[in-house]
Amino acid sequence: MDTPNQITPGIDITEEEDIGVGLESRVILYNDDWHTFDEVIAQLIAATSCSYDEARSKAFEVHVKGKAIVYNGEFKDCLRVSSVLEEIALHTQIVT
Repeated sequence: MDTPNQITPGIDITEEEDIGVGLESRVILYNDDWHTFDEVIAQLIAATSCSYDEARSKAFEVHVKGKAIVYNGEFKDCLRVSSVLEEIALHTQIVT
């Protein structure tokens, strides 16, 4: 039986912060033995809208070093870039 003086516990409502907004992420592209330079260059241009020379430079860095950062930006943009690169089965990773 409830009494008029009984205290009901309250619920504290807290707001969640969106910590992902504004944080820069990076797309790393890994080297493989299946794709040609021309395929990688074309896909980099499609994914990042960079120039041919910039895409060629990134593709060469991936080839020489085994991997390279090919895009910097917000996480949602990195997801889009990674998705386009993976359309032809390139191996990517997003790091924050």
